[in-house]
Amino acid sequence: MLFIGAQAADDLAALDPNRLQIVQGHFPDHQALVARGYHVAPEVSGHFDLAIVRLPRAKAEARARIADAADRVAPGGTIWIDGQKTNGVDAILKDVRALAPVDEVISKAHGKIFRITVPQGSWLPLGWTAVPQEVAPGFVTRPGVFSADGVDPGSRMLADHLPDRLPTRVVDLGAGWGWLAAQALARPGITELHLVEADHAALESARGNVTDPRARFHWADARDFRLPEPVNGVIMNPPFHEGRQADPRLGGSFIATAARLLTGAGRLWMVANRHLPYEAVLAQHFGQVTEIGGDTRFKVIEATGAGKGAANPQRKGMRR
Repeated sequence: MLFIGAQAADDLAALDPNRLQIVQGHFPDHQALVARGYHVAPEVSGHFDLAIVRLPRAKAEARARIADAADRVAPGGTIWIDGQKTNGVDAILKDVRALAPVDEVISKAHGKIFRITVPQGSWLPLGWTAVPQEVAPGFVTRPGVFSADGVDPGSRMLADHLPDRLPTRVVDLGAGWGWLAAQALARPGITELHLVEADHAALESARGNVTDPRARFHWADARDFRLPEPVNGVIMNPPFHEGRQADPRLGGSFIATAARLLTGAGRLWMVANRHLPYEAVLAQHFGQVTEIGGDTRFKVIEATGAGKGAANPQRKGMRR
C-alpha cells in the first residue's frame, strides 16, 4: 500500500506497517513517521496494489499526487482520495468523476474520501503530472512549494536591503527554491552558503536553481538545524503559517535558530510581514535590532549581538 501525504499525527493503526510505503516530503512529518517505525520516502517509487492520497491545499500539488498514485497502481487497482472541503476535495471529486470510475464517496465532518478504480490506459490529463515550471529566468519551481508562481515580494525586498558585501559563512533558513540564496551569492564576500529547507520539493528545485559550488543543501527543520561551527551571517524569510492558521511562533523559532548559529559578531537579516510581533523575540536573542527597510506590508530587520536571553556558548566567541 502507498500513502501519499500521511502526516505525523495521523492514526495509522489500521494499516500494516510492513506493507505500507509512506511518501512525505515535509521534513518534520517525515522524521516523526520514521520514528514511529514506518517506511517513509520523500518521493514516490515502486508499484503498489492500493494507494491513499491525502489532498494538500494547492490544486496543482493535489493533482500531481493523484498522478503519482495513478502511475504506481496497476489498472483495476484502487486509489482512495481523502481531503478537506477547505482543500478543494469537492472540486477534485468532480474532476475525477469525468476521468475514472468513482464509488464509495463518504462524507464526514468537513471532509470526504472517495474510491477510484484505476482504468486501463492513460486516463489523467498531461497537465496533472508534476513538472518543474520556470517562474523567473533560470529558476524553476514544483507544484505546492511556497511561492510556486514567482518570486515572493518579501524575499525580493530583503534582497534589495542586503549589504553590498556579505559575511564569509552564511545560512539561508527556509531557503525555498533558492532565489534569495542566489541573490546573496551574487554579492562578494561569501565563501559558503547553507540552504536549509524542510520541503523536499522546494529543496530539489533549489539544487537545480543554485549551481554555485559555494552552496550547501540541507533537507532539515530550520527550527533545530545545527552546524559544527558558528557562522557570521543568516538571511531568512521565515514562514508564519501552520496549515491555514497563522502562528508567529514559527518565525520566533527561526529567530532562535539564527541566534544559535551566529557568532557574537554575526548578523541576521530577515523580512517579515509588518503585523507580526517579532520584536520581543528578537530582543531576547540579539542586543541590537534595527529596521532597515520596509513598507506597509513588510519590514526588513538587521540584528546582531547577544540579547538578554541569549544562552548559546558559541555566540560568546568572535570567530569569523
